[in-house]
Amino acid sequence: MKKLILTLLVMVGGLAASSQDMTKFNLYRPEDNAKKEIESRVKQAKEAGKHVLIQIGGNWCIWCARFNAFVTGDKSIDSLANANYVVYHLNYSKENKNTDIRKVPISTAVWLSCFF
Repeated sequence: MKKLILTLLVMVGGLAASSQDMTKFNLYRPEDNAKKEIESRVKQAKEAGKHVLIQIGGNWCIWCARFNAFVTGDKSIDSLANANYVVYHLNYSKENKNTDIRKVPISTAVWLSCFF
């Protein structure tokens, strides 16, 4: 039993030590008017012949930070995403949950949520 507890503590400590520094992650903007931003991205995508990718998350979300680091850190994925998508990072936080955004009819967008 002691070995199991010790093993779990080491694993948890290792995870904590390898976690990302979330103080530098500031991709989402709670103050945005999401409806206007999405409309702008849809217009921009239509003009460029691209799709819209809406990533729902927040500056608090470790998985959003990891996904962003993964996509932008790999040149082939980053160039593929930039060539085919106009991306909008839709904030979901205590400051602004953007609950009214569900009423916006957008059929041309791909919605991606890291935490729901």
